[in-house]
Amino acid sequence: MSNPVSDLILGFQGLVADVPDLVQPLIVALAGAVPFIEGEGAAAIGILGGIPPVVAALAGAIGNLLCVAIVVFASSRVRTAVTTRRGVTEKPTSARREKFEKAYHRYGTPGVSLLGPLLLPTQFTAAALTSTGVPPMRVIAWQAAAIALWTTMITLIITGVIRAVA
Repeated sequence: MSNPVSDLILGFQGLVADVPDLVQPLIVALAGAVPFIEGEGAAAIGILGGIPPVVAALAGAIGNLLCVAIVVFASSRVRTAVTTRRGVTEKPTSARREKFEKAYHRYGTPGVSLLGPLLLPTQFTAAALTSTGVPPMRVIAWQAAAIALWTTMITLIITGVIRAVA
């Protein structure tokens, strides 16, 4: 049985190898928009595909951030529509939602944004933050910081600038 994420990564790697050099960063940006691949995975795909590391990292991060911004603005509109409706009854909170809210109250927007990629794709974290009422631009700013941090760290590890301790 194959792993869909692995298949997707291999597909992007093959696509990067098959397109002209000028199009390769666009493929990496597209990969960065995919949950679970993210900016850091896309940067790795690009670097392994022969794209200069800085170009691959920027393309992956930009693709990831553009997707996150779309999710944030869409989530914000949905939240506004739901919360402004009259007569909306409060639904019971799910266990997953309670866990997220506990983490949010403990670490705040910066902590959830920066640590979130260890557990969930940035798109999911961004939607959850926005749905709790965090202002969209605050979510985008902290998600941008997280995407830049994680993409840079993975790029530095892949290029050997930082050695991963085993």
